Amino acid sequence: MTIRVLIADDQDSVRFGFRTILRAAEDIEVVAEAADGETALALTQRLRPDVVIADIRMPGMDGLELTRRLCAADAPITARVVVATAYDLDAYVHTALRHGASGFLVKHSGPALLTEAVRAAVAGDALISPTVTVRLLRKLASTTTEPTRKPEPALSDRETEIVSLVADGLTNPEIGDRLYITTGTVKTHLTSIQRKLKVRNRVGIAHWAWETRTHTRTPGVPGEQR
Repeated sequence: MTIRVLIADDQDSVRFGFRTILRAAEDIEVVAEAADGETALALTQRLRPDVVIADIRMPGMDGLELTRRLCAADAPITARVVVATAYDLDAYVHTALRHGASGFLVKHSGPALLTEAVRAAVAGDALISPTVTVRLLRKLASTTTEPTRKPEPALSDRETEIVSLVADGLTNPEIGDRLYITTGTVKTHLTSIQRKLKVRNRVGIAHWAWETRTHTRTPGVPGEQR
């Protein structure tokens, strides 16, 4: 299957760079580009790409609002959104994830991470720049305040384990190996977890785990990309 991508960024050079990277992948096709959020929304509604790569700071409708509109449960046309920005501020990260983004990349993360993020989004997985993940984990680990939300009591022990591993950055096969279960079983648990937590994808699961401190990884340990 060819993954159809729309690039939304107000800088010509960034769009050119992203387009060059993505076109080098045999399974990805760039179907459109936009320099602002309104145009990106209109093109998404007309062309229905699988993934929208959205910058945050754009004229008119910014990338966060575009993400909210495209990822809303009642949106007439939806698309997976990967936010790619030069500004990895915590407020941007949290807002993007709350709005349903399927990934958050810092623009200098490199070409491999961009193509991985697109593929992960289509697979229902997600990818966040490692530097962002490490900072968020370190910040949450150092705080002494109470979690913003209490852990969800409906989660089973196995589901709680999987939530923690998702927040640690493990992929589905890695979770399966760690818990001695099949990848298919992991996916079944993730579907149940998403329903119980009322989140759209594993980024939402990780975000919930960070907020409630369900995860246990020590900040700075490698392997936190997904």
